[in-house]
Amino acid sequence: MVRWRNWAGDQTCRPFHRAAPPDTAAVAEALRWAGERGLTVRVAGSGHSFGDLVPTDGLLISLENLSGIRSVRHGPSGADVVVGAGTVLAELNRLLDGHGLALPNLGDIDAQTIGGAIATATHGTGLAFGNLATRVTSLELVTADGTVHTLSGDDPETLAAARVSLGALGVVTAVGLDVVPAFRLHARDRPMPLAEALFGLDDLVRAHDHVEFHLFPHTATALMRINDRTGDPPAPQGRLSRWVDETLLQNGALDVASRAGRAAPAAIPLLNRAAVAALRPAERTDVSHRVFGTRRSVRFTETEWAMPRAAAHDAVRAIHLAGSRHDVNFPIEVRFAAADTDAFLSPAWDRESVYVAAHVYRGMAWEPYFRAVGDIARSFGGRPHWGKRHLLDASELAPLYPAWDRFAAVRDRLDPDRRFTNSHVARVLGP
Repeated sequence: MVRWRNWAGDQTCRPFHRAAPPDTAAVAEALRWAGERGLTVRVAGSGHSFGDLVPTDGLLISLENLSGIRSVRHGPSGADVVVGAGTVLAELNRLLDGHGLALPNLGDIDAQTIGGAIATATHGTGLAFGNLATRVTSLELVTADGTVHTLSGDDPETLAAARVSLGALGVVTAVGLDVVPAFRLHARDRPMPLAEALFGLDDLVRAHDHVEFHLFPHTATALMRINDRTGDPPAPQGRLSRWVDETLLQNGALDVASRAGRAAPAAIPLLNRAAVAALRPAERTDVSHRVFGTRRSVRFTETEWAMPRAAAHDAVRAIHLAGSRHDVNFPIEVRFAAADTDAFLSPAWDRESVYVAAHVYRGMAWEPYFRAVGDIARSFGGRPHWGKRHLLDASELAPLYPAWDRFAAVRDRLDPDRRFTNSHVARVLGP
């Protein structure tokens, strides 16, 4: 039995068997094999989920061989593209770019597979844009008995359950995506006082395509990041400047400071203020996915909560204060998303949302801080990000999702024997 480990290094398992099927037919065969032996099944993408979604002592399936574009059907405003569910976002961005296409919004990490990203409602930022699952037009889904289902708008109920499913309905082997013509973004980063950032927040998120900001506990400064679509020619960040920002400051210096803070927690406030003092304005224009994506080599764990957008000001202040009461040397991240009703388990279901993410450096105690963040978020009606750490169970989650019972009905139909489960799925979705 070979050990599986997630990106953060804090979730591991030794499955009974690991498989990397070469195609959909082989996925179906593997599921029938598992069923004959009474094994539960989980799917591993790139391991970027921070909670224990993947660990299993049954069959662990990797979709690394189900990658690439299967088909492109152009339309008047973009295209419908079918891709293998194991396609890593960085590779998908490159392939789409080759067709003159792009996803309209992305998060800042491009190492996830598209299958894992939609299953957990991974998102970027911008009030005109939903999470990645809102771009899904169809899914190829293999259920426990090896049946291959093609889900589309002809069966909207099942598709709405399967878009964000935590892998609890079956194995998604291919994804249809509504994509747009390739575009460029004008990106501007600038430090500003947190009070100023919060005071003008409503105007900013309405006036610009993509707005997010970061702030360190124990400081009063935010790094505001604004990205807008533009027809201006490319003016990318220079290679040396990008190396200084991404490799030296955002990763190297952050890792050194985080290690120091882990060793001497009393120094964290001073270290955080030093990090903020190093922030500097930056501006560039480049292809969208190069602006959205940033490299992350520093390992951490994370919790994130979606709350009503109107709660942003008070929720951010409260979570920032909570971070200053704990030994936290990683920034808080604030992003925004459109309301959607495309997936029953979307954290942004039927409301414009502010997402607030909190992080803890590897090897440091996360539960007290994350519990405090969760308590604050819940006081504002928060729903947890499915790919991040949280402590809620199904009895606490169900009242937060108006379409919970509709998802449960589809789950009962597609996986009545609960083949696609583990302890985490049983906790958050029910046994």
